[in-house]
Amino acid sequence: MSTLVRVCSVDDVPPESAIPVEVPQNASRVELAIVHSNGNFFAIYDECSHAQIPLSEGDVGDGEIECYLHGSRFDLRTGEPIGLPATEPVPVYRCLVEGNDVLVDVSAPIISGGDDPLDPPRSFVNISHTQEF
Repeated sequence: MSTLVRVCSVDDVPPESAIPVEVPQNASRVELAIVHSNGNFFAIYDECSHAQIPLSEGDVGDGEIECYLHGSRFDLRTGEPIGLPATEPVPVYRCLVEGNDVLVDVSAPIISGGDDPLDPPRSFVNISHTQEF
């Protein structure tokens, strides 16, 4: 069962940038980076898997976010590392926009994998507008 939480306004995240947010998850809270790239919004765990550095402070471009400390890059759709030194993925969460609100499904991170990690199951695609599946 999904748990959609409003994390920010569309206007809070300029194109090709990220902001940090803290959202409730089960009995605790989780820190996420809300990222606006290529016209889409993404939610990714706000910590590099190589070093404990907030990804929200890194550069964003072409569907990727880069850790500013060592240059590790992550695919925003899958969380998979696409640049060393990181070798472990970062959790990503389903993200959608309703009106001017950015919503994140905090019930569980998306598990990457499958036949094509760049084409996740349709129910987990980050979208830039409300859409029924």
